[in-house]
Amino acid sequence: MSRPVALVTGARQGLGRGIALALAGAGFDLACLDIVADEKAEAVTAELEALGAKAWFGQMDLADLDSHGPALDAAEAALGPVDALVNNAGIAARPLTDILDLGMEAFDRNLGVNLRGTFFLTQAMARRMIARDSPHYRSVTFITSIAASHVSIDRSPYCVSKAGLSMAAQLYADRLGAHGIAVHEIRPGFIRTEMTGSAPVAKIDGYVESGQVAQRRWGQTGDIGAVTAALASGALPYVTGQPIHVDGGYHIPTA
Repeated sequence: MSRPVALVTGARQGLGRGIALALAGAGFDLACLDIVADEKAEAVTAELEALGAKAWFGQMDLADLDSHGPALDAAEAALGPVDALVNNAGIAARPLTDILDLGMEAFDRNLGVNLRGTFFLTQAMARRMIARDSPHYRSVTFITSIAASHVSIDRSPYCVSKAGLSMAAQLYADRLGAHGIAVHEIRPGFIRTEMTGSAPVAKIDGYVESGQVAQRRWGQTGDIGAVTAALASGALPYVTGQPIHVDGGYHIPTA
């Protein structure tokens, strides 16, 4: 049997890179997409191939809906039909801005990538999945955030986009379930990445040290990769449409 194919958006660095490496280790071939194709993309491709995966890296602006079809065409021409879509790509809310001072342009840019772009890429991929059979378990995974349910008034567009993605995961789970396609949502907590490194971290360090993060450590990209690979491999076959918290216990309500 051929190896299953996974497509990961935002795979050039951070969570996307960690997810792609974990999927390669789980036996997937990897189609990777990012808005930038540079030496980091080349390095990721080499890492994936060193793990025994066939790897292809393409460039796509998630906010440009017209680019979705050609990007998916190129990915499938290189590796074959996609069995697992991982919606990882997203942008942070920068600069941090109080909700009362936020401008429309910043709001639209964040939702254009994180929510609108991801929603319609999923639609395009879902149509392709429905149109054909596969011998492999098939899934769509949305990487959202604890920001889907935790308020941060200086990151309002990011919070809104991630809350919207959480609903999108439920909507697609309901629509695609009859076709044997599972839809998952992973909510990462505080993960050490380039994105989190671009914002003040003292507050998060406080959460970790005080025990608000029950496991008392920052998460690593491999933590998200391990869960994504398990889901994409069908390790939880009767699970769909629900958030899976990968946050060291930060989501647990405490007195």
